[in-house]
Amino acid sequence: MRSALRRAISSVRWYVRELTDESAYDRYVAHVGADHPDSPLPSRREFERMRTDRQDKDPRQGFRCC
Repeated sequence: MRSALRRAISSVRWYVRELTDESAYDRYVAHVGADHPDSPLPSRREFERMRTDRQDKDPRQGFRCC
């Protein structure tokens, strides 16, 4: 019973992180580590700033309401 509850909570957490794009930095870190291992990694804050700047420059990158 406990493991089923734990799996359910884990699944909901994964779904919410994907839905809100909270996992974007984790995917970026995995990509850089696999494809560009010598490249420096930005901090999460720097990554979010780069992502927001890119979205502001090109509205096709994602919807931003404010």
